[in-house]
Amino acid sequence: MDRLSIAGLLVAILAIYIGFMLDGGAVSALFELPAFIIVVGGTLGAVMLQSSNTQFLHALSLLKWVFTPPQFDIEQGIDKVVFWASRARESGYLVLEDIALDEEDSFTQKGLNLLADGVELDNLRVSLELDLDVYREHNLRSANVFESMGGYSPTIGILGAVLGLIHAMSNLTEPELLGQGIATAFIATIYGVGFANLFYLPVANKIREIIYQQTMYREMISEGLVAIANGENPHAIENKLSAFRLEQ
Repeated sequence: MDRLSIAGLLVAILAIYIGFMLDGGAVSALFELPAFIIVVGGTLGAVMLQSSNTQFLHALSLLKWVFTPPQFDIEQGIDKVVFWASRARESGYLVLEDIALDEEDSFTQKGLNLLADGVELDNLRVSLELDLDVYREHNLRSANVFESMGGYSPTIGILGAVLGLIHAMSNLTEPELLGQGIATAFIATIYGVGFANLFYLPVANKIREIIYQQTMYREMISEGLVAIANGENPHAIENKLSAFRLEQ
């Protein structure tokens, strides 16, 4: 569980709530269902229109990363690579096939199996780099879905404001309905800007940061596997991979 993300969201909401209350506002005034439907529904519809089905669903699946991000321990990864190198030296590359069965990361599994299959060094490097590039690009496009939401949301909020004002102007002779229309107009703008800057854009940036961490971890694994295939000794491999510790 990422406590910092949860704390950040709570701090943002509480800051707005407390500030509004100190200014004499009523919290109930911030809840306007028509404005919510216009902004959230309009934003969601616009993003669905621009995205492929696969990319949109994948983006939603990555949302859980914001609060329960996958863990990539560089130090533990280096220890693993050194262990693999030692075992490969002692018993040959075929032993890595059994080790691969215990690995949860599909990228690591593939790399170990390629080594066990005796793939040539250049082919191993190209295959791992290709996998890494495709996986990173796929996930970054999913992060862009939330960034697009952050771009559309304020504009949809303005649309909601205009619709609210149109409704208000059509009821000038009825003060009760006039007030409701104006409330929808202003609150739609708040929803549009608020959701964009307090949720959509931070989520997009958080997912990008996790993708960056994951990419660095897998690059480290890739370099280690290539070094093993090149016949380097475990101590030399550990020294080479120690540079990745700076990325933690």
